[in-house]
Amino acid sequence: MKPTFSIITATYNSAKFITETYESIRNQTVADWEWIVTDDFSSDATRHILQSFSKDDSRIKLIFNKRNLGAGLSRNKSIAKSNGQFLAFLDSDDLWSPYKLEKQRFFMLQHNAGICITCERVISEDGSPTGRTIDLFAPKTINYFDLLSKRATFGCSSVMVNRSIINSEIRMPALRTGQDYVTWLGLLKIGYNAVLLRESLTSYRIVSNSISRNKIKKAIRQWKIYRSIEGIAFPSAMYYFASYAIRAIIEKYR
Repeated sequence: MKPTFSIITATYNSAKFITETYESIRNQTVADWEWIVTDDFSSDATRHILQSFSKDDSRIKLIFNKRNLGAGLSRNKSIAKSNGQFLAFLDSDDLWSPYKLEKQRFFMLQHNAGICITCERVISEDGSPTGRTIDLFAPKTINYFDLLSKRATFGCSSVMVNRSIINSEIRMPALRTGQDYVTWLGLLKIGYNAVLLRESLTSYRIVSNSISRNKIKKAIRQWKIYRSIEGIAFPSAMYYFASYAIRAIIEKYR
């Protein structure tokens, strides 16, 4: 029988965090899930840890890349093997509240929504709370222009997609960073709206050596997405980039 939820994870050298991430899945109030993990050619103990989990839990499906492909293409491999109606994305260093899957599914069905995000608590590398919450003030309904201007962050580990509503193929581009953002933009651009469940059901971990921690590279990436991928005209791109920069500063000091 097909599971209700397919949890999509790409992992690379996550031995330090992957056990805690798995525990947050195993402690969900619903058990009708499969966890499809694509290991992106890790050089640490991640592979062995995952294999030890899968021996005791048949809901875990493992894929091992023969070379490093990046998070987007690795997630695509997990998506291709998934069977659930609801796709839930979880990065290998982030955590979920025990009620995350249950509450988010119920909220999506209530609102007949194809895409849903939750607020995210920000935790430090050692798991301690920072006091910050992401997307607490985002719009309840999020469209393409909201996401362009970063009125919502759309943290990957908070995203859930209802495949009975989203008829488009979900595939992430071969970008080393920002591939999830481009994917959500693509879905919203063709008319699917997203809804925000204004509860902190996801914990986003700040990892010091993460690709996404380099602010200059993130800003350059954001500009390239506006101009090269979305094809936005220069004046509009400047407007969205200014909004992105202002909201990044506000979020830092909120």
